[in-house]
Order: sequence, then structure tokens, then C-alpha cells
Amino acid sequence: MNPASLAEAVVATLLLGSGVIVLIAALGLLRLPDFFLRMHAPALASTLGAWLATFASIVHFSHRGQGVALHVWLIIIVLSITAPVTTMVLARAALFRRRASDGAAQPGAGG
Repeated sequence: MNPASLAEAVVATLLLGSGVIVLIAALGLLRLPDFFLRMHAPALASTLGAWLATFASIVHFSHRGQGVALHVWLIIIVLSITAPVTTMVLARAALFRRRASDGAAQPGAGG
């Protein structure tokens, strides 16, 4: 097996793995009943899928270029920084809407 086909096989395997993980995360959205439950597990799986796609991009561009292509790391670093912030904003907005619509269903309320 020549190096070109080996690199293509690695990239294809990483991208297929990424797609399978994201598909499992999407199916998890169907099974989980509450918005707050839907936020956590699919977000983790989607992040893992994004990491696998990033590794596939690094292998692909490193093989086709002159050296190791680390410029792809910028994408996953920005994603890793912004995803938790977005999740917190969505959680706070959902909690605000829940409290506004039904004051008795507050999490952490004693009683």
C-alpha cells in the first residue's frame, strides 16, 4: 500500500467515524425527553465528531502539503472555546423561559 492510499484510508476512516458519532448524537436528541438533557450528551458527541474531522483534515493537508499542516487547529480551538459558552447561553435562556412560564418548576427549589 503506497503512502497516498494509506493517508486516504486514514482520512476516510476518521471522517466515517466522525459521521457515525454525529449520527448517534442526533439519534440521542430523539430519545431524550427534556431540553436540558438534550444539551449535554449530544454536545459531547458532536465535539468528538468535530475532533475526528479535524484530525482527518490535518492528515489530508499534511499529506498533500510540504509539512505538518497545523492551521486546522485554529478551527477546533475556536470551536472548543465557543461551544461551552453557547451551551451556557442556551441553558440560561431555557431556564429563564421555564421560570417565566411556570414559577413552580424551578430546579433546585426546595419542596
